[in-house]
Amino acid sequence: MNRRGPKVKLARQLGIALTPKAAKVMERRPNPPGQHGASPRRKVSGYKKQLVEKQRLRAQYNISERQLQNAFAEAIRQTGNTGVRLLQLLEMRLDAAVLRGGFVRTIFAARQAVTHGHVLVNGEKVDRPSRRLKPGDVVTLAQRSRDLAAFTVPLEVARPPAYLELDKDKRSVTVREIPEREQIPVQCEASLVIEYYSR
Repeated sequence: MNRRGPKVKLARQLGIALTPKAAKVMERRPNPPGQHGASPRRKVSGYKKQLVEKQRLRAQYNISERQLQNAFAEAIRQTGNTGVRLLQLLEMRLDAAVLRGGFVRTIFAARQAVTHGHVLVNGEKVDRPSRRLKPGDVVTLAQRSRDLAAFTVPLEVARPPAYLELDKDKRSVTVREIPEREQIPVQCEASLVIEYYSR
């Protein structure tokens, strides 16, 4: 799902920087957008807290409501902490790996890179951002895309999490393992998302 409309406005509304530009703007204007954004907030209900947290998670992975519902349904079928399982399932998406590996700077650019055929998985072209990766999978840039500035500039400052292994020379990222919760760099109280879908 590719969100249309101003990303900075969405970021201010949810209180998380979705892009580098949003981070700069939010330093100056941290309050929500709109005429009453800077006015004192009313008391927030428990339902709204759950809803906002769910929307924040959706925005950080740039996924549709249906995709998040499907991930939740799969997470509750697995053993262990459902909230952690949900984040692990989302983190193993191909577009998330492209972002975390440092090929691009935003999840929106990651989705575009995959759908435009710039990304290979284990040497095969894949154009589905939702493709689920597993330990041992290798994500590389296509030969024609390796020297494009859109990928080389972010790679210079890439700092992937420990569960990914980046080889800048080969333009590849290897999935070493399923990430633990502390390795997943999303701002989300997963328990509130689980409560939202468990109503």
